[in-house]
Amino acid sequence: MSQSRLLMIVAVLAVAGMAVSSVSLYHHYQKSKTTFCDFGQSFNCDVVNRSEYSSIAGIPVAGIGIAGYLALFLLATVYRDRRESAVVLFLGALSGLAFALYLTYIEGFVLGAWCILCLSSLTIISVTAILSGVVFRASRRETSA
Repeated sequence: MSQSRLLMIVAVLAVAGMAVSSVSLYHHYQKSKTTFCDFGQSFNCDVVNRSEYSSIAGIPVAGIGIAGYLALFLLATVYRDRRESAVVLFLGALSGLAFALYLTYIEGFVLGAWCILCLSSLTIISVTAILSGVVFRASRRETSA
């Protein structure tokens, strides 16, 4: 698969990630309990979205997600032809994946509740990291040839 096609897929995944993070941010600011993603004690986005772990230094984690996915989108589209974009895209996706894995640990082992939105974002950033790794590897082969 060509690099441009992979970057297009990464861009689409980034838009999906922004959408998921936006829905999560919306629910983060809801004043009352919602039934959205409430499938009992084990699967409850409200528990996760309103926990003490849902913000870092007053910034909602979902807002950080929107910003991160926007950066990945820009790297895969607007800045895709820059020499350093492939490595920055890969490192950004890996950073996002590490953060998502940390949050998934918090969900499962600290809060004891899973958020469908968070797990969706984890899936999106996992696939994005893999694809951006393929793009990075291909770009390194091109520059060494």
